[in-house]
Amino acid sequence: MDKFKTVLNIANQQTNLGIGMVALLTAGGEQIFSSVVFKCPCSQELNFVYGIVFLLVPALALLLLGYIISKKTWKLLTGLCCPRKGRSCSWRRLFATGTVLFQISTTALVAPSSWIAVALLNGNYFECAMTGVNASKARLCGGKASAELCQKELFRFPCGRGISGVPDADKDDVLLTLRAQSQILGWLLIASIMLSNLLLGCMARCASPISYLQLKFWRMYAQQESCMIDSFSAKHAKELAERNLKSFFNGTPPEDIKTPSNKDWEKISSLYKFSAKDHYYSTLHRYVESKTEDDGSLMRMASMKSVDSHGGINPPVLGFVDEGQIGV
Repeated sequence: MDKFKTVLNIANQQTNLGIGMVALLTAGGEQIFSSVVFKCPCSQELNFVYGIVFLLVPALALLLLGYIISKKTWKLLTGLCCPRKGRSCSWRRLFATGTVLFQISTTALVAPSSWIAVALLNGNYFECAMTGVNASKARLCGGKASAELCQKELFRFPCGRGISGVPDADKDDVLLTLRAQSQILGWLLIASIMLSNLLLGCMARCASPISYLQLKFWRMYAQQESCMIDSFSAKHAKELAERNLKSFFNGTPPEDIKTPSNKDWEKISSLYKFSAKDHYYSTLHRYVESKTEDDGSLMRMASMKSVDSHGGINPPVLGFVDEGQIGV
């Protein structure tokens, strides 16, 4: 499990590479799954259900896995059912939550859409499913010399056995037709995904309040902060655990170790909210700058001034800020 999370974290550090890597691994997994596990039952009652289950259920599992391994999902859900002061259920807040869910979904949909697309290009699941649909018998076997027998034995075609009286040419023609239909759907799905991704990316960049180079720096900062917060947290947790154990076993008073309060943890655990008036690179950055300003020990970082403010609704181009590494 640790090795699996390490691979996912490496993929997360390069968003475009990570998406391509997930799609490639999913495609490879589908090929292995199709050749090793999938065996069409060639049954009038089971063909359709069996084919559809193998086509869609793994995609659903991958979609759920995409939500599970998203750090932003758990940032959004943790404490959501516990009422807190200052939290009001308004349309603006609901819209902001819906925007975050949409951003999570676009990333989580990469693996399931890749599975379905590759499965359709392969054609095995589609062939098995459609040979079990009564409504498709007349369309597939129409015009054949053995049309009546073809319709009766259609569910056996994927197995290529026990088909008496149906010419091989008719059987091959039906299977080629189903394979062609499946591949057409697969390529249409791939084209739709690529076009949607291009349009959403262009719209996000066009509406970006951040310049290209600053956006690139921002992404680097988010990656570094996500990596370092784990190491700092592990180090601090180890120091606190060692202090408590030494105090317990030695019977001595505990040493003084400064630990953030629950309120401090809550402030840096919330989802990032962009504001063009006060410019911070993360919730941790916002907390540190605001606290040092309140303490009067440091001057606040220069802000990017603007009369416009997004009021908690982040520009789509900043969707990477809360992703970081895998966090469940």
